[in-house]
Amino acid sequence: MQRILILLATLGSAAMMLGALGFQYIGEMPPCKMCYWQRYPHVAAVGIGILAFLLPGVGRTAFLYLGALAALTTGGIGIYHSGVERGYWEGPTTCTSGPIDNLTPEQLMEQIMGAPLVRCDEVPWELFTLSMASWNAIISFALAGLWIAAARSKP
Repeated sequence: MQRILILLATLGSAAMMLGALGFQYIGEMPPCKMCYWQRYPHVAAVGIGILAFLLPGVGRTAFLYLGALAALTTGGIGIYHSGVERGYWEGPTTCTSGPIDNLTPEQLMEQIMGAPLVRCDEVPWELFTLSMASWNAIISFALAGLWIAAARSKP
């Protein structure tokens, strides 16, 4: 059962990456900076899953908890990104509009010219009022549950 859970969790992160790449290249929705941040833990989880799948039963438990940590990390970033998209809190100034109060014309022009092409505080796509970042968080927390279930199951 443990190997099946590892496989499901690993394939889940791989599917999330394929979905993200599909939106980027097929759907022509380039990712913002925070979207990339959410991808890195999924890539790590895939690598961790491959290693955990290949390791003998006793040595893999630490890897399973690392997989859970990767999934929880991308889920947390997804919640943060969702909050930025919805205006609940400010995001990094490198990918949001940022304040323009008390700027000189030169500073304002510098901010405009340095602005990213894809902003983190805009929702490019929604399903059932949830953005891609929100879906990433939900699915990633489910994947973390699979990782933890795998860690607690017998090899």
